[in-house]
Amino acid sequence: MRTTPSTRNPVGGHVPVAGGLAKTGLGYARELAAEAVQVFVANPRGWATPPGNPAQDELFRSRCHQESIPAYVHAPYLINFGSHTEATVDNSVRSLRHSLRRAREIGALGVVVHTGSATGGRPREVALAQVRERLRPLLDELTHDDDPFLLLESTAGQGSSLCSRTWDFGPYFEALDSHPKLGVCLDTCHIYAAGHDLTGPAGMRQTLDLLVDTVGEGRLKLIHANDSKDVVGAHKDRHANIGAGHIGAEPFRELFSHPATDGVPLVIETPGGTEGHTADVARLKGLRDRP
Repeated sequence: MRTTPSTRNPVGGHVPVAGGLAKTGLGYARELAAEAVQVFVANPRGWATPPGNPAQDELFRSRCHQESIPAYVHAPYLINFGSHTEATVDNSVRSLRHSLRRAREIGALGVVVHTGSATGGRPREVALAQVRERLRPLLDELTHDDDPFLLLESTAGQGSSLCSRTWDFGPYFEALDSHPKLGVCLDTCHIYAAGHDLTGPAGMRQTLDLLVDTVGEGRLKLIHANDSKDVVGAHKDRHANIGAGHIGAEPFRELFSHPATDGVPLVIETPGGTEGHTADVARLKGLRDRP
């Protein structure tokens, strides 16, 4: 599956798993020539916590190990630890605990979760206090050697987002005591839409520098490589194919050379189905491997 192995930056995509994690997910990954994969282990727009298929779990885990393919889980979109609705927070706890457990069962290295928003007109500080109260205990449950990292993904800055700019990760990390199992998943479209101009002179480098200054070295564990259909600061989460949006291809080349991205996999979440995904994976590999 890994046609051009890279210890520095494996490039892959989010893959469908209906029909089986290994059968469908890794089959799709082969079509993309993916070197890394991301999957859902539950309906991303629901609260259900399915048990999974032990045979598919073991096959997925063993094949990823054999072929040196780092795997990641994306938690459901509904999760919001900053919500003023008790039922939402209770469901968020159950849903994220399920994603973390399933990630360990399939050998995933990390679970990506959106950082959420302060709803109900509550101050950010109150929402972050709730994040500490309800999310911090889940991190303390990660005691196994093969437990995944929890990877915080910032938003495009819509509404009362708790984390959209690089420096917003600071208070979030503080609320969670900079737990050793805590990391960052940087979405290039989100960070651009939130206001970081990746296209300016050294824009990508400066943004990554700011992230490292905020959370420290070694916390960036995964990158969602997506171009943006909208201009910088638009606060719109609309992904475009690599090089076909307002970010363009050159900032991704700059991304590959930054010290903070050394060893960090890239996963695309772009439009276009198999054809578009295959082209985006190839395009990123070309930017990575070109002298």
